[in-house]
Amino acid sequence: MNTRKTISRRRVLGQALGAAAAGIALPHFIAGRPRANPSDKPVSPNEEIHVGIIGCGRRNGQLVIGKGGQGAPPPHARIIAVADFYKMRADQWAKNYRAQAYQDYRALLDRKDVDVVIYATPEHWHYLPCIHACQAGKDIYGEQPLSHTIREGRVMAQAVRKYKRIFQTGEQQRSHPATRKAVELIRNGRIGKIQSIIGYNYPSPYECDFPAQPIPPGLNWDAWCGPNEVVPYHTDIYLSRIPYEREPPYYTPPAEKCAVGPGWMSFRPYSGGELPNWGCHGLSMVHWALDMDHSGPVEIWVDPEEKLPKFVYDTPDKRDRGDAACSKTVIHYKYPNGVILSLSSVDPKLGGGATFIGDKGKITIFREGYECDPVGLDEDPLPANAVRVYESDNHMENFFACVASRKDPIMPVEAGHSVATLCHLGNIARWLGRRVKWDPEKEIFPGDDEANQYLDVPKRKPYELPTEV
Repeated sequence: MNTRKTISRRRVLGQALGAAAAGIALPHFIAGRPRANPSDKPVSPNEEIHVGIIGCGRRNGQLVIGKGGQGAPPPHARIIAVADFYKMRADQWAKNYRAQAYQDYRALLDRKDVDVVIYATPEHWHYLPCIHACQAGKDIYGEQPLSHTIREGRVMAQAVRKYKRIFQTGEQQRSHPATRKAVELIRNGRIGKIQSIIGYNYPSPYECDFPAQPIPPGLNWDAWCGPNEVVPYHTDIYLSRIPYEREPPYYTPPAEKCAVGPGWMSFRPYSGGELPNWGCHGLSMVHWALDMDHSGPVEIWVDPEEKLPKFVYDTPDKRDRGDAACSKTVIHYKYPNGVILSLSSVDPKLGGGATFIGDKGKITIFREGYECDPVGLDEDPLPANAVRVYESDNHMENFFACVASRKDPIMPVEAGHSVATLCHLGNIARWLGRRVKWDPEKEIFPGDDEANQYLDVPKRKPYELPTEV
């Protein structure tokens, strides 16, 4: 049953303005008009595409200028609308791009002339913009990790498929020729039978309990907290990292001089920590090389078997203490084929990849590159009948090409969900401090009620995860 309500653009705008003035949140279902182009028919690859930006901060600033290896949107993509809970951010972006600014992203989604949305928001704000954009008939480029919880990711994938949307997960390493070559070498047996995989020991999230600071004028802090309990505003929660890397240059954050330390990206309940935020890049290489984009491990455990201690930041501080405290245990994953992935390395190079050990050699993938042992393992070309993976040299352009062709991009929603799930499973094993069994098809911990409680997190009204999209 379709539970969407039909709401006119004027009504949505009126509600958004009223909510911003009153400091309250709106019910999460939105109205969307379908695109003029039927979702199942290709269009001209040079037809102008109208883009809406959700989240006017550092990461989206990088995405629209092509920083970080993903490539910028093509010339025929034009930003016409931007949205951010902090009105000053949206206004500055709107001025720069000659676009319309909104404080409530649902008003942006209600515009018939927006074809595509690019969202780069805090992790706890990934699921609703994705689901609402699907309901509104928009194609989506969504930053990684795909989701904040396993159940969120599954519902997001269901929404993408139900509404026939094109979705690209922002994991740019899949669009690099060097990492693609390394994956093909592994998939074609160049290192022989894989025996084990070593990945980086990414930290899990820690807690924060900061004193209150004045809320910047124009920031809807209640809405920013979203499904989580509303806590006092603090810059070190609001910003992703402290100090804040200003991207793009016309944006000035609320506080320019802050202690060097974590932001929301390290804190529960806003994030799963570095394990999903940075781990999604390295572990994406693992699932690509193992051909596990539609599956996952069957068993997860930690060494030593002990729960991570509760670690709380109550004053601004460096990340070192929290990262060290929340990465004391090594995470192990066992796959159906018997391969074991261990997140045990402290070499930061492996943060963007992993070392694959086979009975004929090993290949280490890192960000935008790889190395072989023995040297020269990659010199002979692969045969004509070799297994090939999806080819893309520009992550953002690949997405826009697929918007025109209606074909899946290199990192579709299911691949993003598989990798994000891998990260969430690692966090769950750490929080439990013990071995867990996992069913990657049913996406449950069989017969383990305690572990299954972590499949989602409590959400306050009106931000509940829809049971039907």
